Amino acid sequence: MQHAVVSREEWLKARKAHLKNEKALTRMRDLVSAERRKLPWVKVEKNYVFNAPDGKKTLAELFDGRSQLIVYHFMWRWDLGQGCPSCSLIADHMDGPNIHLANHDVTLVAISRGKLAGLEAYKKRLGWKFPLISSYESDFNFDFQVSFTKEHLESGKLPYNYEIFEDPKYFSDELSGASVFYKNDNGEVFHTYSSYARGLDILLGVYNFLDLTPNGRNENQIMEWVKRNDEYEQPAKAGPCCHG
Repeated sequence: MQHAVVSREEWLKARKAHLKNEKALTRMRDLVSAERRKLPWVKVEKNYVFNAPDGKKTLAELFDGRSQLIVYHFMWRWDLGQGCPSCSLIADHMDGPNIHLANHDVTLVAISRGKLAGLEAYKKRLGWKFPLISSYESDFNFDFQVSFTKEHLESGKLPYNYEIFEDPKYFSDELSGASVFYKNDNGEVFHTYSSYARGLDILLGVYNFLDLTPNGRNENQIMEWVKRNDEYEQPAKAGPCCHG
């Protein structure tokens, strides 16, 4: 893209015009967030049990003493024996906010159909601290439409993101998503929200940074450039130290 080079005064005029759209987007985002909080809930009747590093845990126990639970549905690549690169990018964003969420009545975990031993090794490899829990022996992933059976794949119709996908290029036995739950004082658990596909952009701080730059996301297909954090050819160079 070619960019005009103009005077400071001309740049300021264009910047103020763009600011109107930015403010409109902020107001719309606030409106959408308010609508999300008003959505009706569904009581979770099934007793989901997961494999966690410290033993078996029910969905209610994953709240860890808080009333709100965010679950990131982490894709396990069975064909590669490791996590999906795009899900790993989102996972790279989880530890920073987690200490703040934990002190604001929110527990954040990732749940995957990968087996616990593989998940633990992968988590250690990429340096994560958040809970990464296995639903391998549970219907959880299937019920929340992020894991799919052989029959689903062979049918040519995949139920995902509140519609039926029929394009084979989207077909996979695992897909990503995020789900939110609430637990009341009686210990009852409710499903309040789930989001999939581009709805997960909001979790990607790296995209928000890239969107500020002239080249933007600079990709032909979504996340085509993303690698696991230990797979880039050149490690990130440290910036200047304030004590140097």
